[in-house]
Amino acid sequence: MVIIMKKQTFIRTAASLLLIAAIATGLASCSSTPASQSSSTAETNEQNTSPINIVWYPNESSNTHDDIRAEVGRLVEQATGRKAVNLTTTDYTIAIQSIASGSADIAFAMGAVGYIEAKNRNPQVDVLFVNSDKNGSLDEAKYFSWICVPKANADEYKAGSDYSIDNIKGKKMSFVSNSSTSGFRVPTSSIIAHFASDALTEDDLLPDGSFFSEVYFGQSHQGSAINLLTGNADIAAYCDIELQSYIQLKEGTENTVGAVYEIINGADAPFDQHAGEEFVVIACTPVFNGPNAYNPQNLSADEIKAIQDLFTSAEVASNELLFYDADVEGAFGLYKKSSSYGYVLTTDSWYDAYR
Repeated sequence: MVIIMKKQTFIRTAASLLLIAAIATGLASCSSTPASQSSSTAETNEQNTSPINIVWYPNESSNTHDDIRAEVGRLVEQATGRKAVNLTTTDYTIAIQSIASGSADIAFAMGAVGYIEAKNRNPQVDVLFVNSDKNGSLDEAKYFSWICVPKANADEYKAGSDYSIDNIKGKKMSFVSNSSTSGFRVPTSSIIAHFASDALTEDDLLPDGSFFSEVYFGQSHQGSAINLLTGNADIAAYCDIELQSYIQLKEGTENTVGAVYEIINGADAPFDQHAGEEFVVIACTPVFNGPNAYNPQNLSADEIKAIQDLFTSAEVASNELLFYDADVEGAFGLYKKSSSYGYVLTTDSWYDAYR
């Protein structure tokens, strides 16, 4: 079930703080015997019997991603010889705080902004690896931030024959989370730049701001899309990769303004209630692929290297749960092979553009 939330402030709620504390307390009490150790890396760290905790954003915390999370955990265990535990979340803040505090050792599939927030809280947090472009490099390692409207109302957002965000003022808007790169930071920056003569600030685009009539946060990209499909929002921001298993291109060219997407038959809940419904992309901005990050508090340098070596290998690049062929009917994974070949190494400085 997707919970629609309308936030009035951006101070972490007491519930979020309690959940963070619960995660930290639970993790501190966890211990396990290492799995069978076949690598020299595992042998050098045989005294560390604590699990390696992997935290996930809400986007990948649903049942749809069960097999993906399990596969990532299996690979981490293969690289280190230690047990891996996957931690799901319902709030970006919880995932960010978990990796910053060391309650989690790895944060998988973060966005650039969430990673920067975690590193600002704890400078030891660093980039583990990032998914590449289709050629296995960082040159085009991007995904896309969309601003979308229902197809039925799309003509309201045309300037002549082209789509525009000229008419979004006063509408009901849905974002993902204020810590989301493509579901908040990028679209708000685009809106501020587009309406430069209005001298907007980010505060103007928040729930108590003057620009939108109402502002909602879906707490995931899927949740923001559901806000649009149910009519709770007139406009919604979310990204292409988090919707890829629920939609298909109906008209136009992928990741361009004017592209029309349709919810597929057989989509998982809650999208199963909206099969055949269409939306139009009225703004589209490329975004650097988000990092997978680590906190070295509970990981040795050898273990970090072993994880990097395995995940950037040809073995993982051919793993269909992580990189799947969208042309194969029923196939589903974390990234399409048509956009990402595998994982590659990068550095913290690659994200300086977002700072």
